[in-house]
Amino acid sequence: MALSVSSEHGALSMLARIKTPQPPVSLEATAFLEEAARTFRSPACSSDSTLSFGIDLGTATIVLTAIDQQRRPVYWDSLPCQAVRDGVVVNFGDAVAAVKQLKIAATAALQQEISAAATAFPPGVPLAEARACRYVLENAGVTCRNLVDEVTAAQALLQLTEGAIVDVGGGSTGVGVVVDGAIVALDDEPGGGHHLDLILAGALGIAIEEAEERKRRGDQDYSHILRPGVERIASSIVRQIGDHPVRSIHLVGGAVRVPHAASIVAAFSEIATWAYPHSELVTPFGIAMS
Repeated sequence: MALSVSSEHGALSMLARIKTPQPPVSLEATAFLEEAARTFRSPACSSDSTLSFGIDLGTATIVLTAIDQQRRPVYWDSLPCQAVRDGVVVNFGDAVAAVKQLKIAATAALQQEISAAATAFPPGVPLAEARACRYVLENAGVTCRNLVDEVTAAQALLQLTEGAIVDVGGGSTGVGVVVDGAIVALDDEPGGGHHLDLILAGALGIAIEEAEERKRRGDQDYSHILRPGVERIASSIVRQIGDHPVRSIHLVGGAVRVPHAASIVAAFSEIATWAYPHSELVTPFGIAMS
């Protein structure tokens, strides 16, 4: 497999200090994410008439994605929505309304009806509660063709052979340990992007919504403020990995767009850590692939 370094500035020196070999990071996954980012509300041309859809009911946003039968990215769109908290639907009506709005926009953009889609939930959410995600889709006029956990969805895109996939969501952090291409351990703990928003909002004296926007925009380096929050996430990752012999951590999710997040996690965990470009798209497009 080809190797590609796609982490923040300073990760190479961290790898040298930790003295672990460079883990394989798929060039295909990196290229996919770069291409996917360009399809925001602007469909890519595809010869396939049959598309597969995914709907990610996140804590901060709801995302709709589409891929073609060759697993190439075709389209994605998102709406800010706080109807879901830690994978649990807390405002059913708002979640349904957001999915309906995304469905109408996607139907117009793609000239194709969205009749079915997959969706996902954090690994720590009991299946009885996770089924609410299915009901959101169904009430929005979309058949739920698959309901998977978010880490498994991320692996559908990344296709790792070894390592730990860490999906840092808005309210929780899920970890899946991959051995020989299969997830052999799966866990989830509270703590994620929303907690970073709280830290940033308190430090700057701004609203939480503005803190979320600034963090996602990434045009300013707030890592000196957010380091304690990122280290708290790193502590959760280490606990969830436990005794598994993990040699590389692969970060996905919108929260890890914080500059130097991978370097902070690597320094805390002493495990080589990698972030992906447009990491917030890994799980949403992985859902479409599931």
